Amino acid sequence: MNIAKDLKILLVDDSDFSRSMIKKMLTEEGFNVIAEARDAFEAQEMIKEHFPDVMITDIVMPKMSGIELTSRISKSHPDISVIVISSLSQEHIVLDAIGAGASDFIAKPIQKQQLIESLQKVAAER
Repeated sequence: MNIAKDLKILLVDDSDFSRSMIKKMLTEEGFNVIAEARDAFEAQEMIKEHFPDVMITDIVMPKMSGIELTSRISKSHPDISVIVISSLSQEHIVLDAIGAGASDFIAKPIQKQQLIESLQKVAAER
């Protein structure tokens, strides 16, 4: 039994294309994507409504960055694991994401195997 596939996942990305690609990768592998959000504010509402185990968020979004969202969620919902994704993969950005409370960082373009391994790592830590 794959414990990672029991995780309830919230996807947060302002790009409809990115969200649909990530969701497709995950659902093809049997993962449970319970909600999607276009920005950090919508994500915070989805968390109240759906109680995800994992939030996968992009960094660059309007109104509030994924790093700020990660920081807020890490403080208000420490039981939610956060995986940050971004096309920005400079070392300082990765360190900012981890410093904000992210469990993992994945650079875009996302490789399906890397995403699955990240979710397995998160599941093992829970």
